[in-house]
Amino acid sequence: MTTPSQDFERLQLKVSTEVREHWKAFLFEGILLALLGLAVIVVPPLASLAITIFLGWLFLVGGVVGLVATFWARGMPGFWWSLLSAALSILVGILLVVQPVQGMLTLTILLGAYFLAEGAVTIMYALEHRRELSQRWGWLLTAGVMDIIIASVIIVGLPGSAAWAIGLLVGLNMIFGGATLIGMALAMRNAR
Repeated sequence: MTTPSQDFERLQLKVSTEVREHWKAFLFEGILLALLGLAVIVVPPLASLAITIFLGWLFLVGGVVGLVATFWARGMPGFWWSLLSAALSILVGILLVVQPVQGMLTLTILLGAYFLAEGAVTIMYALEHRRELSQRWGWLLTAGVMDIIIASVIIVGLPGSAAWAIGLLVGLNMIFGGATLIGMALAMRNAR
């Protein structure tokens, strides 16, 4: 019988071995993700619109599946809450698909509010842990300030920022995700 720590070590070894053996696939995925991210950044209004419509379909399909599941298991406790959740998901999906431009504006407002709240919380976290994190607390503080700057640019730029904010941020995320995969793949190639 093995211990949980031995199982974990065996799992880590297996994952590491698989990543090493398939480093080219990770490299290809990283390059593709980075290129798609660049494409999204080049045309952020189109990307923002596409993302809004995609989210609308996700909400719509998720709501329909939730509705079917709710009626399938209508004897379970919380039927009415589940029904309400599914109906809200369907409503949001329909609104985002039918009126994607207004949906982009709403999503951009939510994105700005998220960055504002995240920035404030990160700054408070940094200040709270200033002693424990010694020199690293400044990085947290900087991240929080950057979040607030991003929120300010998005919120002050409304409604115009709705055309580019979602696409630009998703594109940047894709580029950084792709770069991470490329770096991991190259490190695994060299570890052989």
